Amino acid sequence: GSTEGLGKIIQRFPQKDWEDTPFPQGIELFCQPAGWQLSKERKQPTFFVVVLTDIDSERHYCSCLTFYEAEINLQVRELHVSVFKGTKEIEGEEESGLIQPAEVFAPKSLVLVSRLDYPEIFRACLGLIYTVYVDSLSVSLETLIANLCSCLVPASGGSQ
Repeated sequence: GSTEGLGKIIQRFPQKDWEDTPFPQGIELFCQPAGWQLSKERKQPTFFVVVLTDIDSERHYCSCLTFYEAEINLQVRELHVSVFKGTKEIEGEEESGLIQPAEVFAPKSLVLVSRLDYPEIFRACLGLIYTVYVDSLSVSLETLIANLCSCLVPASGGSQ
């Protein structure tokens, strides 16, 4: 069938909205501008920034790092196949099986939403989260993200 799918939020931090920063609804629609598509090969990670404007004209900078991960939970179905041999009809049976893990890669996006416009800092933060995730390091993502959220970012043009 089609290799196009819909995005869904698997995990978010914080899990509940902060009073002054609601979670942008529909953000998964902006993570893959070309659509959520499976790939037969692992693609290089990509980074981009989308600027969303809310109803109060507040800007939200959504930094997005997308990478491709081997998908092992896809099911394949073979349809009934009719084969005619002479005057006899032979029916194929419906089967299902797992696709080999390295055959299909699915996009996964890490998104950092902020009112601050610091794309290079956010790129570095997402790169750190990506490295911890891909290398399965013994640091919990919750702890890492909590530490990143508690960092003070200097005002633009101010001292480092």
